[in-house]
Amino acid sequence: MNIQPVNNQPVSDDNDLAKVLSGADGDAPAAPAPEPEVTDTPVEVAPEMPPLEETPPSEPPVTTPAGHEELEAIKKEALEELKPLVDKLELPPEEKFDILLLIIRSCDDEELVDKAHKTATEIVDETRKAQALLDIIKEVDYFSNK
Repeated sequence: MNIQPVNNQPVSDDNDLAKVLSGADGDAPAAPAPEPEVTDTPVEVAPEMPPLEETPPSEPPVTTPAGHEELEAIKKEALEELKPLVDKLELPPEEKFDILLLIIRSCDDEELVDKAHKTATEIVDETRKAQALLDIIKEVDYFSNK
């Protein structure tokens, strides 16, 4: 029996394929394919399933923990109280800008965008200033597409 791999022989039918896979050199007859077993037992056929109806995705139900509405009300009130005080804060422009951006995003208050832009132009660090200006652009785009 030849145990060398057969690499250069073309495979033309199932018997040749069986020989190649078994490593036979063609002298030995290929083993016949097994016959399927026949039984008298009836075969159960699963009932055909009806086609699935496509339903549009639904929004998940909004569930709020107890007291969440109260916390949101406090947050909204605090943001409204903070708005007029931002100008009185003695903070570096970076921190002041972050506060203004927080208020803009929390309240959807586009009136503060101009104030945030002016504050961004006062930032000395050019990398931080560039990021702040990009944030201003994003907010303007948001309000423009709203």
